[in-house]
Amino acid sequence: MASVVHLFDPPDRFIVGTVGEPGQRAFFLQARSARRLVTVAIEKQQVELLAQRLDNMLDNLMNDEGTKSLIPAVAPVLLEDNGPLEQPIEVEFRVGTMTLSWDTRDDQVIIEVFPHDPDFDPEAELEDDLDGEADEVFLVRFAPGAARAFVKRAETVVGAGRDTCPFCGGPIDPSGHLCVRANGFRRRDP
Repeated sequence: MASVVHLFDPPDRFIVGTVGEPGQRAFFLQARSARRLVTVAIEKQQVELLAQRLDNMLDNLMNDEGTKSLIPAVAPVLLEDNGPLEQPIEVEFRVGTMTLSWDTRDDQVIIEVFPHDPDFDPEAELEDDLDGEADEVFLVRFAPGAARAFVKRAETVVGAGRDTCPFCGGPIDPSGHLCVRANGFRRRDP
């Protein structure tokens, strides 16, 4: 087991948020229970994938006859959280891998977040990886309604970035961008 476990079961608040202007934003996961606050740095693509996989898992559970509790189809309005990240933002670690699971005993979503390991070797034998354990883990257990609210906020935060060029799909900066589909001519707002 990890030597440092940041356990939130359940958190009073679990959100994704950003600091900075679109195109230069830093993304964070943050959980709070009472006065304890933990923040980890995460990549935008990781936020997108986590929200997508969590939403898919909840949809599958909603349609599964074996699921005991009610899985909401959309985020309950009372659980929505649009507030900013809490201060101070003191990053415990940068996110590497994450696991997402469902606890059938108490119908809770479980998200485990592990630190980025710069020494990770994808070519290494699986047996070698099973022996090693992370020194730290950020573990959140929460109800399906709160999970839907997390998904909604994550999608909103990710979508609040720069506009996408309708021709090449690249991000458009406030000054425009050089679109590969415009033969090097600068495109402005679509």
